[in-house]
Amino acid sequence: MWCKVINLILLLGVSRLSGAAIQRPDYDDTDTPEFFNPSWMASIPDARPLSEVTMPGTHNTMALYGGVYAECQTWSLASQLRAGVRFLDVRVRHVEGNLTIHHGVVYQHAHFGHVLEGVQDFLNSYPSETVLMRVKEELSDTDNIYGAVVDYIRRYARWEMLWHSRLVPTMGQARGKLIILQDFLGPDLGMRYKSMDIADDWKVPTLLHVEEKWQSVYEHLEMAPTGNKDQIFLTYSSGAGVFAVPMAVAQRVNPQLYGYLKAKSDLNQRFGIICMDFPAAPMIQTIIDFQLKAGAEKIPLIQLGLQF
Repeated sequence: MWCKVINLILLLGVSRLSGAAIQRPDYDDTDTPEFFNPSWMASIPDARPLSEVTMPGTHNTMALYGGVYAECQTWSLASQLRAGVRFLDVRVRHVEGNLTIHHGVVYQHAHFGHVLEGVQDFLNSYPSETVLMRVKEELSDTDNIYGAVVDYIRRYARWEMLWHSRLVPTMGQARGKLIILQDFLGPDLGMRYKSMDIADDWKVPTLLHVEEKWQSVYEHLEMAPTGNKDQIFLTYSSGAGVFAVPMAVAQRVNPQLYGYLKAKSDLNQRFGIICMDFPAAPMIQTIIDFQLKAGAEKIPLIQLGLQF
């Protein structure tokens, strides 16, 4: 019996099974970011299209519960936004007009209204920012969440807070707005998720396949600087499988991603959205710093809200 348990732990490769939280420059599964950066977009020129902005995101943003197979983040939505995350990946289960937040079968103790309220509160406090949010149906399979999404927006947010166009906005047009990246059927609420250039090779059967995952991430990031400037690039560094839970994959991919970005730190390049599991504040800061190299005006750290 104990041999089976030990073998399972080795296969999962999860350091946190012992209960010890980890905080590294690339990976953080503690409850709170090392520091915050809530208004970094204030330094981006108004005329710059969002397709030319490099920004951090989180995969399965609200997946904070359910054990190692379900959890992809440990920071609350408010903490993620204040840390600098600007792309959210939100999965909703649709049952008779209700939209609860799920990761697979695991209920995440929230509904879509909580997410909308959290984003609106953040944008009210930091109107220089914008938030892009993928919305996708999870667990249920109705292919008919449009009406429920509209109802929740009307109940929990201001309709004028949304970006109402398929077109990629400039930074000036996007400030203070939520851009829904619509991964469901129905009339336009915002931009279409599949209009982006996306790399999401999330299947990592075992930890022996982590290098294949990293190669996919690497190749897409290498394409982004010279890719279509009118198209947003989105690269997921996250992955999972039966013998490779999200936490274990992140512990191995995040250091490679961090090293890659640090090696590019002197270059003026855009990488688009980099979407991660368990990112650390220094990793997020490294992604944000590409804006300064692209000609954004540096603003004082007090204004950035950095807290060490």
